[in-house]
Amino acid sequence: MGSSVSGVGVIDKAARLLDVLEEAPRSLGELVTATGFSRATAHRLAVALEQHGLVRRDEEGRFALGVRLIALGRAAAERIPLASAAMPALAALRDDTGESVQLYVRQGDRRVCIAALESPHGLRTIVPMGASLPLSVGSAGKILRRQSAPDSGPWMESVGEREAGVASVSAAVVGPDGRAVAAVSVSGPIERTTRHPGRRYGDAVVAAARCIETAAGLA
Repeated sequence: MGSSVSGVGVIDKAARLLDVLEEAPRSLGELVTATGFSRATAHRLAVALEQHGLVRRDEEGRFALGVRLIALGRAAAERIPLASAAMPALAALRDDTGESVQLYVRQGDRRVCIAALESPHGLRTIVPMGASLPLSVGSAGKILRRQSAPDSGPWMESVGEREAGVASVSAAVVGPDGRAVAAVSVSGPIERTTRHPGRRYGDAVVAAARCIETAAGLA
């Protein structure tokens, strides 16, 4: 593991272990390899986190993220004012487009989903609340990578960047200083969204972003 992030070593190590498990369940040996911790340290941390419900064992005995994180994630999202304010606009956007919708905020070099509603279709995009995704791919990542309101158009799209067969279009939720504080997205299978999702859903996504700004007191 690299240098300390918080200055509290055990917290940094526990966070590193959870980051690794976010990618995939791991055996103890795989945890050691992925984290760089000693076998004793990796085992001690994993077992301690397991006692708190933050880590569990899967059917193959590997360490995996614990179910308590689901409740913590929901509680955290519900206490983010922007997420609460956005829900009516997200519900309207989902109903208007028939596709899954998400709201992302930037966290370092990642984007985190703080609100999401799924499409009613059987074949749909599923991004759970709390999902942490790279900024480097996807239309929402493009929006959040920019430091100011877009100058290349009110929305951005992506086709098959993050996941094969999935397309998305996103617009910035802009704060009073003109910077993007979040990205609202519509995503779905290419067979419905087409390879030009912006043409189909761009105006609706932009309208939803403006509604969220008003509801959150940003406009």
